[in-house]
Amino acid sequence: MKDGSLSAVFSRTFGAGPRRVLAVHCSLAHSGAWRGLGDILKDEVTLRGFDMLSHGRSPDWDGRGDFQTRNVEAGLALLDSEASAVDLIGHSFGATVALRMAQARPDKIRSLVLIEPVLFAVTRLEAPELQAALEEEEAPFNDLLRAGEVEQATRLFNRMWGTGKPKWADMPEQARASMVRGMKAVPMSFEALYLDDKGLLKPGALDPVAMPVLLLSGGASQPVMSLINEGLARRMPRANTRVVPEAGHMLPITHAGVTAKILDQFWGGKE
Repeated sequence: MKDGSLSAVFSRTFGAGPRRVLAVHCSLAHSGAWRGLGDILKDEVTLRGFDMLSHGRSPDWDGRGDFQTRNVEAGLALLDSEASAVDLIGHSFGATVALRMAQARPDKIRSLVLIEPVLFAVTRLEAPELQAALEEEEAPFNDLLRAGEVEQATRLFNRMWGTGKPKWADMPEQARASMVRGMKAVPMSFEALYLDDKGLLKPGALDPVAMPVLLLSGGASQPVMSLINEGLARRMPRANTRVVPEAGHMLPITHAGVTAKILDQFWGGKE
C-alpha cells in the first residue's frame, strides 16, 4: 500500500489450524486480546488479529479520513491478502469495522461473527428511551473528554466497558498509557456509531452481508447491546443472535471457553 500508516499496521497469528480467521479487537485493546480464544482453538483455526490504528503496535491514526473507515481499509488490505475466503470476527468497535468489511467484500468472507457491536444508532432509532439512559450514564465520561482529562475519561470508560480486573490503579503504567493513547481516537467515531453517517441502517444497505452471521452479546452487559444485535440481525438475510447469560461486554476475553464453543458450533453449521 502506498499509505505508510496502513502498510505499517501490525498483525499477529494464533494457532495453526486449517480454518482461516481474521479478527478485529475492541477499542483500547490490541490483537493480543484474541490470545485466549486463539489458544483454545489452536488446532482448528489460524486466527490472525490486527492492531487497529492508535492501538498496540500499529501507528497512530494520522487524522486523514475518519477513524472507523481507516481501520476498515486496514482490515480490507489484510483480507485481500488472503488466498481464499475467511471467517471474520469483530468485537465492540471492532465489530462495527468488521461489519463494514463484510459489506465491502462479501465474496472474501465465509462467515461473520459480531460480538457486541457498538452501533448505538440502532437503539437511538428503535429503543430511544433505553439509549438515552445509556447516554446519560456516559455523560461524565464525555465531560471529562471535553475538559481534556483524557486519562480520567479512560479510567471511567474502562470501568464501564472493561472486565473490571485489574483495577486502573493496579494496571502497569505501560498498559494505562496504551489505553489512554487509544482513547484519543474513540470520540472521533461518534457520527459513525451514534448517527450512522455511513448509512448501514438504510433499507437494503446490509443486503450484501449475505453470508451466515452470528451476533453475540452478554446477558450482564449494557441492556442496549442485545437490542442492537436484534436490530442488526433483522437487516441481514442469514443472521442469528445469541446471548451468553453470565457474560458482560468483554465476553471473548472473560468467557473465551464459552465463546470458542459457540464459534465451533456456528462454524460447524449447528447454530
